[in-house]
Amino acid sequence: MMPEHTAPEVGAVESPWLTDAGRELRDRIRDLVPLIRSRAREGERIGALTPDVLQALDEAGVYRMTMPVEWGGSALGARDLVEVVAALGEADGSAAWSAFVGVGLRNFLGLQPKLIEEIRKDVEGWVGPALVGASVFATTVGNARKVDGGWMVDGRWAFGSGCKHARWAMVGVAFDPAEAGGTGRGVVVLEREQFEILDDWHVMGLSGTSSNSLRVTEEIFVPDHRFLDLVEFPPRLDRIRHHYSGAAFRQSGRALLMTVALSNTSIALGMARGALSCFAEQAIRRKPFTLPYPSVAEMASAQVAAGRAQAMILLAGSTIERYADQVDARTDAGLEFSDDEESEISLAVAYAANLCEDAINLLQKTLGSSTISLSNPIQRFVRDARVVTSHGAIRVDPLAEQNGRRLLGLEPFPMVGAAVPQRGVNAPRPPLG
Repeated sequence: MMPEHTAPEVGAVESPWLTDAGRELRDRIRDLVPLIRSRAREGERIGALTPDVLQALDEAGVYRMTMPVEWGGSALGARDLVEVVAALGEADGSAAWSAFVGVGLRNFLGLQPKLIEEIRKDVEGWVGPALVGASVFATTVGNARKVDGGWMVDGRWAFGSGCKHARWAMVGVAFDPAEAGGTGRGVVVLEREQFEILDDWHVMGLSGTSSNSLRVTEEIFVPDHRFLDLVEFPPRLDRIRHHYSGAAFRQSGRALLMTVALSNTSIALGMARGALSCFAEQAIRRKPFTLPYPSVAEMASAQVAAGRAQAMILLAGSTIERYADQVDARTDAGLEFSDDEESEISLAVAYAANLCEDAINLLQKTLGSSTISLSNPIQRFVRDARVVTSHGAIRVDPLAEQNGRRLLGLEPFPMVGAAVPQRGVNAPRPPLG
């Protein structure tokens, strides 16, 4: 008599770096997908998250997920953040971008201690992000001149994502190093009452992110403790880990910047997953315009498109999640990334984001003209994905050039986070001859 064989159990083995806190927040976000998606069109109209979505994200803990445990935050690591931001992306790119901006906001913990404590006390009970950044590393920034006890500041700063919801803003400034010392580039932090939000965020995608420009037309005084020379920022980011608790604050400065890039590309990953689920739902209901099938889902071409899109999304997700695991694993082991590794990883995850955009475009074109309605989430995924992959820090060609320089024996450009030039540092000169 042949022995009976039982079928093996099935189920994924999750990353050891995905924590209970990360799963819990991710699952809370997934429960909010219907609400977030239903309000996305209104968010585009007003150029910001709607009040109910902002409140829901705040109550879920999105704006505390990279804050220190000592502040009541979750201090999540890289793998957790990828899960949470991607889950938001499945609902709406603007909501996911809002969370991504929040990931970078812990960078302000590298500022002056007096300012950190000032912000901490000021934002107790605040709904939304405590602080936003605008034109910090940009080529064009505001102006600052040194005076007794501080700086006189004016200027205009672009892409202040989340500014309509935030209490403070960190902006880049240029100053005369001959008069003030330092490098000539720095950041200052402004209170909400000190700057004007311009009505200039009229764009093709991510319209609900309130990424408006900020402006100070007449010089304002900013005290010394709200200023930092840009050259001091990287080492201060590295020292954050010695002052706060939680996975997020065991990271080195380099790992922290890599986590920001991973969170950025996770927006595209989530949107691609969202587009695929919307495609599957709509393809079953819709009849094709050109061929006599009962539904789009029964078209061989639609089946191939769905399968190809799934392959792109799986590859992109595997890449992003693998490197997020590496950030957490090396952080736990006390290991750093080399310049070459950081540059290669930045290129790989940017390419993964582009794969996600390709998958979304394929699904939209396969389903056809029904997707162009503003009520259809797929068209929003198309537009938002294009804006995500246009972001300077994750554009493939510049990152490919940096890696190509290394591969071909040329000195790479000096960068911050493998993607942003170190302002005030000269680029390498080509050899003569």
